[in-house]
Amino acid sequence: MAFDAYDDYEQSERVQKWLRENGLSIAVGIAIGLVGIFGLQQWRRHQANNEAAAATLYQQAQVALASGKPTAATAFVDELMKDYAKSPYALFAVSDRAKQQVQDKQLDKAIASLQWAEAHATDPVLKALVELRMARVQLAKGDGQAALATLEAMPVGQYTGLNQELRGDALVKLGRADDARKAYQAAMAALGEDAPQHAVLQMKIDDLAVAGKQGA
Repeated sequence: MAFDAYDDYEQSERVQKWLRENGLSIAVGIAIGLVGIFGLQQWRRHQANNEAAAATLYQQAQVALASGKPTAATAFVDELMKDYAKSPYALFAVSDRAKQQVQDKQLDKAIASLQWAEAHATDPVLKALVELRMARVQLAKGDGQAALATLEAMPVGQYTGLNQELRGDALVKLGRADDARKAYQAAMAALGEDAPQHAVLQMKIDDLAVAGKQGA
């Protein structure tokens, strides 16, 4: 028993000595951990509040457009771009603006809007979608070379079927019928036979064949 008591005493002394030597570092470590947890919670709360504010602005922009108040809608979108540029809602709002600009035949402004959206898109899927829309507007403007460059910049594997179809359209505009045919065939393979776009793609391929016969 005496040895057991001595062992307990010695262990207690060693523990106290260790605490005296390392207590400060333990306290600091605990403090840092608590600050980190608190900071993470604050950051998450800040992010949630930001997203809620951005969502509200986006909704207000939508309501203003639906109510025939384009000036008010523009102000809401501008605020999103200025204060919430990293939010997906800013991306959606600017994409909606580009769509309206296309309808108003303001193609240069639409391209500028989509370029802003592309530069601020952090999600690769959304970024690729913006690039597809930009390529469509560039084609509508008659700039097949710019559309082709935009499509080639897209990551491999993102919207492959749509990318290849638009690539084919751009190549047709550039007078590269054989390359266009290959692009349309690649689009058909990527989309599959059950895709609604399949018939349209086949028609584009048939049109190229007819044009080739007429030019022969």
